[in-house]
Amino acid sequence: MNVIVQSELGPGATVIVDRSALDSLLAAIAAQGYHVVGPTVGDGAIVYGDVSSSAELPVGWSDEQDGGTYRLRRRDDQAVFGYAVGPQSWKQFLHPPNLRLWRARRGEDGTGLEILEEPTPSPRYAFIGVRSCELHAIAIQDQVFLPGAHPDRAYAARREDILLVAVNCGEPGGTCFCVSMDTGPKASSGYDLALTEVLDGERHHFVVEVGTDRGALVLADVPHRAAHDADLAAAAEVTAGAVARMGREMPAVDLRALLLANYEHPRWDDVAERCLTCGNCTMVCPTCFCTSVEDTADLAGDEAERWRRWDSCFSLSFSHLTGGDARSSSRSRYRQWMTHKLATWVDQFGTSGCVGCGRCITWCPVGIDITEEVSAILSNPTPSADAT
Repeated sequence: MNVIVQSELGPGATVIVDRSALDSLLAAIAAQGYHVVGPTVGDGAIVYGDVSSSAELPVGWSDEQDGGTYRLRRRDDQAVFGYAVGPQSWKQFLHPPNLRLWRARRGEDGTGLEILEEPTPSPRYAFIGVRSCELHAIAIQDQVFLPGAHPDRAYAARREDILLVAVNCGEPGGTCFCVSMDTGPKASSGYDLALTEVLDGERHHFVVEVGTDRGALVLADVPHRAAHDADLAAAAEVTAGAVARMGREMPAVDLRALLLANYEHPRWDDVAERCLTCGNCTMVCPTCFCTSVEDTADLAGDEAERWRRWDSCFSLSFSHLTGGDARSSSRSRYRQWMTHKLATWVDQFGTSGCVGCGRCITWCPVGIDITEEVSAILSNPTPSADAT
């Protein structure tokens, strides 16, 4: 086998790794001290969990997605990454749904109070199979948690030493719209290694692009060979096919201006009649970051803990103030979520809060479609929109 030496594996290099060497790649990553996490099949969905071999990956599985619909199905080949994104995002590892912030306890003599600051964990995660939309989602959460004089220390500790192995998408879901959000299907940055899976008759291999020196170091211990023009063309066909089969499309307009000019649009009443305010869309969203804080104590009153837990702007209590709930109607809560995601997020963080993964559409029990809601407002804007 024509194995390229490490010096040729710097950022920008592209090589071929056969399917049979995928286990070698996973082993090389683990040998570098990473906790390897990747897609697996569980609970009737593609979910993320610990991975030690390629046999634990969703080989031969795909999914069918539409508004309020998700079903796994068998493929007629042995593709390893032949599915769209599932209900989980990588957010759960970087911004855990439940996080203890500190705990306190009384002294042994029953007097005094000791505050025990929670130690900051620093697992060396390696994420396998990260799609381009999810790379963008991680970058967006970086903007939320890391800048400024007081970054979130728990997020920063988890984010610091992550190895990101991206997979360029060849099988978009029926609710995906990453192309119209300029977030996919091909990874452009933010990865250590990016894989494109190519199945051509009996041939099954990965076209691997090296993004960082860290990725090159891992790949140096994996059997690989030079990539030729035909290999690059085959990889390009994979992502081009994903573009052609994209399930949804976000209208190509200034979303911020459109939504802020249509704050009283009657469409908000229409969606309110369907919305259950269950918060599913925020739970599956890879960028939503709302949390609440909960204090607990034991029955004896000797110990107390403070926990940070995922919350949702769809929860009635989330906007509760001394005078009552600021957003008491489902209309106001859906409008807050969608307007923040597509408009005011830009004011806060300089980017949209949506990456076009389609999870909010798939996992909405009544199939509310964010792209459809934008299109409805665009097709019949309120008079104030004309002046904006």
